[in-house]
Amino acid sequence: MLHRRIFQFFIVYLSGIGLLFGIKLVLNLSDYVIPGPVGVWQTAQTEFYRYMGDVLDTFAVAVIGQMLSILMALGVGVAGRRATWFGSFIKVAAYNVQAYPIVAIAPILFILLGDGFLTRLFIAAMICYFPLLLSVIGIMSEPVADIEHFYRVTGRLRWQLEVKIRAFENLHKLTTVVSGSATLAMAGTIVAEFIAANAGIGYSIRIALYQSDLSKILVALFTIGITLSLYQGALELAGAGVKKAWATG
Repeated sequence: MLHRRIFQFFIVYLSGIGLLFGIKLVLNLSDYVIPGPVGVWQTAQTEFYRYMGDVLDTFAVAVIGQMLSILMALGVGVAGRRATWFGSFIKVAAYNVQAYPIVAIAPILFILLGDGFLTRLFIAAMICYFPLLLSVIGIMSEPVADIEHFYRVTGRLRWQLEVKIRAFENLHKLTTVVSGSATLAMAGTIVAEFIAANAGIGYSIRIALYQSDLSKILVALFTIGITLSLYQGALELAGAGVKKAWATG
């Protein structure tokens, strides 16, 4: 899975950068507008390790934000899985909170929490929380009729077992959703850093943009992509391992 993720990333990245170089060639643009392959390579040699450090800073915030959003989504999804008044209230409250766009909330967060770790963490969690919540609610609200009927008839069906059955039957979906949410968490952290933070790869991209240095941005995008591909591949491997252990346990 890791090899596949990395291979797919290289295809996408090289296709994008190849298209950029093609535009430069066709329109005969100067290196100031779009750098050439040599310029990008030289920038990569000088900036790659520094940018990798920035990406790891961003990545740490994104992972913590993603874990928080998973816990919140599981909590709300399990509480709101039944079609009761309380379940409906939980879902409506979660939907209403998400109705506020992050660009409207971000300035308030920066005023209250500053431009450091907490603001980046909060924005990362908020951006990847809602898609996770929708998936968890959809999975937890769908009964596994045959299995649940057996335990219900025998009087052994508790809410913990019900949640476990539905999670196991849909573990592949949950793994896919969690893996996809990593992209949203990373994007949310980078957005927070780009707006007003003073650290991370988003901050470095903002500096490169002010300098009109596209080669630095391309190198930064590469470091983001390769890190995210490795992480998503690791999540998929972990999901497969959990399912195998769960099935044999």
